[in-house]
Amino acid sequence: MSSLPVPYTLPVSLSVGSCVIITGTPILTFVKDPQLEVNFYTGTDEDSDIAFQFRLHFGHPAIMNSRVFGIWRYEEKCYYLPFEDGKPFELCIYVRHKGYKVSTSGASSAGGFRHRAPSACTAVLCSFQNLTNIKVGS
Repeated sequence: MSSLPVPYTLPVSLSVGSCVIITGTPILTFVKDPQLEVNFYTGTDEDSDIAFQFRLHFGHPAIMNSRVFGIWRYEEKCYYLPFEDGKPFELCIYVRHKGYKVSTSGASSAGGFRHRAPSACTAVLCSFQNLTNIKVGS
């Protein structure tokens, strides 16, 4: 199992040009629904707005969203994610001027998400289930 606590919080200050990299390996087959969720919080507590959320149930499209003034916005789906069952993965989330760019090992760009809230971020919260060798860095 991963040695990181669940959920794992990385206190960071993300600005345009920043990147968060998450690596790991699903320990269960995709049929058993391993999961990964990454939230870019604009404040220091869980009630803060979320500038960007990336939620993945491996083997299904990823969901990208934001929570502004406590209200969840319209979900956007990211269909092309070349994760392979039981294989290590790398997920990179870049902060760009107009939004976030998501890329994965095996794909130069898996999806994009326009800014709906200020892009400045004070904490990245990662939650995961049934994954191992998880590493989070910025």
